[in-house]
Formats: sequence, C-alpha cells, structure tokens
Amino acid sequence: MCGICGWVDFQRDLTREQSVIDAMCETMACRGPDDGGTWVRPHAGLGHRRLAIIDLPGGTQPMELDTPDGPVALVYSGEAYNFTELRDELRRRGHRFDTDSDTEVVLHGYLEWGASVAEKLNGMYAFAVWDSRVEQLLLVRDRMGIKPLYYYPTDNGVLFGSEPKAILANPLAEKVVDADGLREMFAMTKSPGHAVWSGMREVEPGTVVTLDRNGLREHTYWKLEAVEHTDDQETSVSHVRELLDDIVSRQLISDVPRCLLLSGGLDSSAITALSARQLAEQNEQVRSFAVDFLGQSENFVPDPMRETPDGPYVQDVAKHVDTRHQDIVLDPKTLADPSVRRAAVRSRDIPLGMGDMDNSLYLLFKAIREHSTVALSGESADEVFGGYKWFFDQQVRESNTFPWLAIAQQQHMSGSGVLDPSLASTLDLPGYVAAEYDKAVGQMPVLDGESAFERKMREICYLHLTRFVRMLLDRKDRMSMAVGLEVRVPFCDHRLVEYVFNAPWSLKTFDGREKSLLRKATADTLPKSVTDRVKSPYPSTQDPGYAAELQKQVKQLISDDDPALSLLDRQWIRDSVDTPAERVDTSTRNVFERALDMSVWFDLYNPTIKV
Repeated sequence: MCGICGWVDFQRDLTREQSVIDAMCETMACRGPDDGGTWVRPHAGLGHRRLAIIDLPGGTQPMELDTPDGPVALVYSGEAYNFTELRDELRRRGHRFDTDSDTEVVLHGYLEWGASVAEKLNGMYAFAVWDSRVEQLLLVRDRMGIKPLYYYPTDNGVLFGSEPKAILANPLAEKVVDADGLREMFAMTKSPGHAVWSGMREVEPGTVVTLDRNGLREHTYWKLEAVEHTDDQETSVSHVRELLDDIVSRQLISDVPRCLLLSGGLDSSAITALSARQLAEQNEQVRSFAVDFLGQSENFVPDPMRETPDGPYVQDVAKHVDTRHQDIVLDPKTLADPSVRRAAVRSRDIPLGMGDMDNSLYLLFKAIREHSTVALSGESADEVFGGYKWFFDQQVRESNTFPWLAIAQQQHMSGSGVLDPSLASTLDLPGYVAAEYDKAVGQMPVLDGESAFERKMREICYLHLTRFVRMLLDRKDRMSMAVGLEVRVPFCDHRLVEYVFNAPWSLKTFDGREKSLLRKATADTLPKSVTDRVKSPYPSTQDPGYAAELQKQVKQLISDDDPALSLLDRQWIRDSVDTPAERVDTSTRNVFERALDMSVWFDLYNPTIKV
C-alpha cells in the first residue's frame, strides 16, 4: 500500500526545500510504517512511506531508473494484481528487473508505454512519475478510485499527496474552505475532482494528470460505457463466478499475513467463502474478523435500515467455511472516546459526521492490524450488483436526485438540518445538489433502444458507481491506512464492474431479490441463512449509553462556546442536548456526531472559512 507525496516547481530549486518535502512525507507515516524515503532534484521532489506487502526487501521507494537522457523516478501506492504477467511481457520486450516488486513493473511499464501503462494495470493504485528527460510529471489513479490522490496547482508547478494533509504540510497550500467546500462537505454528493479544501483537486478515477512547463492537462483513460449485454442468465451467472474466482485468487497474493472482513452479509461472506476454498488448496485456514457492539445481538431492535443483527450470521459463515474467526466487540465508552474520534477525523481530513460508524471501523482495523497486514473486504458489491433497499423503492426511483439523498429525506436525516440557518440559506444545498445531480446524469452513458425503466435503473446504478461508492472507498482507505492496514476490494475489479453494469436490471434481479447474480454465483459456498438474509448496511450501535456519552461531550462544547458551533444551529443543539439518551433518535445523534467532528477538525486544522 503506502503513501506518496511530492512537489514540482519549475522556478524554485527544490534541493533547498528538503525539510519541507520531509514534512510532507512524514504526514504519510501511518500509511507506510515500514520505511520512508525522498528523491529530490532541482525541480522535482518525491516522497514515499512504505507498507511492505510484496517483495519486502526489494520494493524500496522512491524508485529510479537511469536512461541515456536522464533519470525517471516513481512513487507508487497500491497493488497491481497482474504484475507478474506484465513483467513477463516486459522481459520479452528486453526489460531487466532487479526486484520482485510490482513497483518496478510499473516503472518499466512507463518506460515502455508511457502514460498508457495505466491501461495495462489491473488493481488499485495511485502513482506519480517524474520524467527528467522531458521535465514532466504524471499523476495516475486507478479506474474506480480505490486509492486516493490529490494535487494543488501552484504558480510554478504543483503539490500532490495521497491525502490532503501531505499537501497542507507545505507552506504554499492554504488551509481554506470556501462556500463550495462547505457545500461538498454537507451535501454528500461526492463531486468528481472536488477536494473540499480551496485550490485543491482530487485526481479523478481512471484519469492521468500531466504537468510540464506548458501547464496541467487531464486525460481519462477509463470510464463506464453502455454496451448491449447478450449473455443469458446461466451464462451471466457462470461468468460472474469465473471473474470472482480469478479476482479473489489475484487479491490473495501477499508476502505478509492476510485476513477477511466478515459481516455476515452476502458480500463479505461470498469473498470469505471463495477465499477459504482457495486457501484450503494451500493447506491454509482463512482468518476472519467482524465488528460487534456489546449486547447488540441480545438487545437488537429492527429499524428501517437494519432488520437483523450481524452476529448470528457471522457465526454461521465462520462455521460453514471453517474460518479462524474473531469478533472485535466495542462498548459505548470505547466507541465514544474522544481520542478515537480525533484519530478518525484526522484520518479523513474533513469532518463528515459519520460518528460511530467511522470510530468503529477505525477500531476494527486497529485491532486487525495486530494480526494481519492485508484484509479483503466485501465493500462495493451493493453498488455493483444493486443491493441497497432504495433501489427497489418506487418513490426513490421517481425522485430526481441522488437515491441515497432521497431515502435520507424520507427518513428525515438530511444533512442540511445541522447548519446555522443563515449559513444554510447562503449555501443553498438543495440548489447545489440539484446542479450536481443534473451534471452526473448528463455524463451517464446511454444504450440505444433501452426502455425508460431500464434507463432509470442504469442511472441509479451509474450514480452509485461514480459518486456513492467513492465516498465509501475513501472512508475505507483512510480508516485502514490510518493504522497501516491494506484493505483490498475484489468487487471493484474493473472487469466485473463493466460486465455487471451492463447486465439489464431484470437480470440483476431475476430471482425477485437484490443481487441475484452474486447470490446465484456463490450460493454453493454459503450457508442458506446468509443467502436468504435481507441486506443490512454496516452496523451502528443502538446502545443508549453511546448517545449519553455524546451528550456529555456536546454539553462541554456548548459550555466552551466551541468555534465549531459557529457553523451549526446552536439553538437546535442546545434544545436537543438534554433529551433523555434512550429517546435520542438517529437524526439527533447524527447532529451530535457532526458537532463533535467539527470541533476536532477545527482544533486539528484551524481552517479558514470563507463564505
């Protein structure tokens, strides 16, 4: 995995800026606890922090290759799951390798194919290449946006990093959030390329950003396309299974201990079961982990989002496929610990108010890291196969907005309710969301002859694959890398995404349920309880003790007149903070979470707000 950063400046001598580049690199230490290094030349400086996964002794970075016309240097984060095939091809073309790492394959691939090397890769990656032969920087991001990469144009070049904090460590980058940044932070739309921080951009998935003395340019090398799906049901199911077997096999490759994230849902259970089968052939027992909350299974109360607790299903899968399983059980005080919140907010660089779902994910990953360095996740299957309940909600289908926002409005959980009324009026979040929705739909690929219903369902799938999933992938990456854990996401393999995206909705739901293709393709590996289970999202604690802990902390914010409250509806918070903990509903708790996250963010980053 790893963290990367860098600075290119065509006017400044960066050999005199070593301390600044070191400071940028140091912010990535959590992403790469095993090693670190920098490579500095007059107009380019690269930094790297390494989490060693493949070829532990040989993958040191920054990696440089000398050519007759000057050196080419690379900093790389992620995994190329097809690096062995690419290495064989490059050897046939005359390249010689000194290591067994995928990093060296990518660097030689650049020498052979230039920026087109991105089109050759299967995996999750973000990397930067400085080519001194032409004084050019390439920033490259994987197709689905699994690995993050940000950049900040300057007067004479650019700053870049795996996370905004690396860029913000450079004095040239101002810690400013303007009106559009606040809109993005509160609207939950994930506008492509938007980084919240003013002046900063996110390299879009499937994109190459090029910088030379003529300026910045962007090139999209991959995007979803609409093509006719001609396979019948049986063939489609068979092909999905073939793809999954190949994907899991590739993503199990590791020179360090690996494990599975298991929630007891169809997605994670399928990946766990397929992994268990493949590892059994190597006489290896799969290890699995799940997050749970103290007393959750015994005291669980169904709600509109979650009909069942995860615990019993996790145990069914662990027994059925014979995993070495461990539950990470969290109590309210641990979950609400301010130090945990601080770590979670720092990892994300912005306060998104996900609260216990961020905190528990961070704690889960932290516990896993004591045993494993690589974990496989079922993340993104709902977006790929159509698994969320709101895909089947007629009111959501007919709404002209992002589906996840439509369902939030139904459940009175809109993010705009937490804002100071005057600020809410200025930001006009409904107008911002409407404009972003129109922009997203306008970019959707269309298949000639598709019915109005199929086109609408394609739209819903497209919005999830290009907007919603990116929020989840970013969350997963930040929380895992905050503790030096690499989390792989098999369902984001672009071959699978392309294939299932073009399957008609009738085929995605041929058994009258969600994720029909996935369920049928993996049913032979799973217990019936899991294949029959109704979709349940990532768990959230129901313990009123957690709400009580939040209330104590929010009361302290009010007492201290915390600066974070300047953006929020102070009066609403004051009126709600004394509600008995057992009567604090999800919407109110979310407001408390947002206030506490905002307070930590202001303390960590001291941002300048310009509205």
